[in-house]
Amino acid sequence: MSLVMSGGELAASIRAETADLAAELTAAGRTPTLAVVTATADEASAWYVRSLSRTAAKVGIACDITDLGQASPSRPESPDAAVESIRVELIALSENPLVHGIVLQTPLPGGARLAELAGLIDPAKDVDGANPTSLGRLMTGLPTSAPATAAAVLALLDRYEVALSGRRAVVVGRSAVVGKPVAQLLLARDATVTVCHSRTVDLAAVTSTAEVLVVAAGRAGLVGASFVAAGAVVVDVGTNAVAGGGLAGDVDPAVAEVAGALSPVPGGVGPVTTALLLRHVVSAASPR
Repeated sequence: MSLVMSGGELAASIRAETADLAAELTAAGRTPTLAVVTATADEASAWYVRSLSRTAAKVGIACDITDLGQASPSRPESPDAAVESIRVELIALSENPLVHGIVLQTPLPGGARLAELAGLIDPAKDVDGANPTSLGRLMTGLPTSAPATAAAVLALLDRYEVALSGRRAVVVGRSAVVGKPVAQLLLARDATVTVCHSRTVDLAAVTSTAEVLVVAAGRAGLVGASFVAAGAVVVDVGTNAVAGGGLAGDVDPAVAEVAGALSPVPGGVGPVTTALLLRHVVSAASPR
């Protein structure tokens, strides 16, 4: 049975530090404030936003949620928000001096492109590293807020003292939200990185070469035991809604019999992601 890489203790430590910093800012008359814009009725996304809002309240951060994904008299034909509505909201939030951090929650409605919309977020308020400017700074090694989920993967690996320099790492998924930034962060730590995606031929043949395997494909149970080398460290980033309101990862639970270490879903990357995102909000709210 593999080591369980829980994110609970790490997240608690980050939250405690964040709460102290948020209290100092609030006492000085500057309450850290996060604005979250949602644009679809995706249940896994809604679960994450609810969790984020609850955690923000616990650490003293105001969290304002704008839900553009619900049906209304003006949009009776679809719960998806119009792209123009998202644009208007992001511009307004970027110009609002009382808002310190902005998150555009994915998935987005059909016809919406994350790179174009995230480009409307003021880079100083881009606490989830979605603006192409932020991603470019990450790519070139300049200071920036990395996407929180990607940063959480590295933080979890560090917590369990997983060596990265010189090791073979495979990332399954190439999204700008997780896959690409995780690959870049791993490269910055001197890992040798391979990125897999939906067109990869014989996925199992590639993933089974990994000493460190990060799975962020958004497909429940995609990676089974035959995809994983004995003793590999496996980080499951998947959060797939299942019947009954629960969550399932991208990694089949049977992998625990093969891997040397495995992060659980829920309770692995998720709580660390939330904690780091809120830490980014406090940093954005701090006087420069």
